[in-house]
Amino acid sequence: MIDALIAGRLHGHAEERTGQGGSTFVTCKVRTAAGNGDSIFCNVIAFNDDARHALLALGDGDSVAMSGALTPKVWTDKQGNAHPALDLVAHTVQTAYHVTRKRKAMQGAGKPGDQVHGAGIDDDLP
Repeated sequence: MIDALIAGRLHGHAEERTGQGGSTFVTCKVRTAAGNGDSIFCNVIAFNDDARHALLALGDGDSVAMSGALTPKVWTDKQGNAHPALDLVAHTVQTAYHVTRKRKAMQGAGKPGDQVHGAGIDDDLP
């Protein structure tokens, strides 16, 4: 297990499921950039309520960053070629919505008359 921070784009939609013990979790695939210009798919599972809700609010192609326990794996296609893959148990999820909300909170936290970098930017996201 590796404690990791990954960023990429959601591939498809996140799906909510229920385990045999009745626990609810969310699974999804995230396409991440590799150092050589290729991309690697990361299989994500989230049990934490905040992480689950954040993933379910995203649509196909939305940008996302998340941290958690990462396990590198290798899978073999029908031709016998080995390909890298990643499995991540997400503990936290950050989206553009979270960044916007935090920026607005920080702008409101300053003293009256303080100049805030990026003030006046209206980037409400759905």
